[in-house]
Amino acid sequence: MKSDRVKKGVETTPQRSLFKAMGYIDEELEQPLIGVVNSFNEIIPGHIHLNTITKAVKEGVRMAGGTPIEFPAIGVCDGIAMGHVGMKYSLASRELIADSIEIMATAHSLDALVLIPN
Repeated sequence: MKSDRVKKGVETTPQRSLFKAMGYIDEELEQPLIGVVNSFNEIIPGHIHLNTITKAVKEGVRMAGGTPIEFPAIGVCDGIAMGHVGMKYSLASRELIADSIEIMATAHSLDALVLIPN
């Protein structure tokens, strides 16, 4: 697994200690690490329910034998941003979102991702 780079062997003791400090147990660290990207926020109407979906996704990952690791993604509401300078950020935000997800997945050696957009 890709995540073995941060979980297996004596050389990854510092990384494992950080996982342990967050409450992960050995059994969870033996499973694939699955990133769950939650774009919930309280300003985009289409995102307001995403925490509920994320809880179900994380439970599904556990049921399938993985360890879910949730992290956020930003979002821009075109409807709220419309008609002022904010609209200039709509398309640019998509690149930022993609880049930040790639950075998180690669830097933390995640085995897979589940993306939860609106």
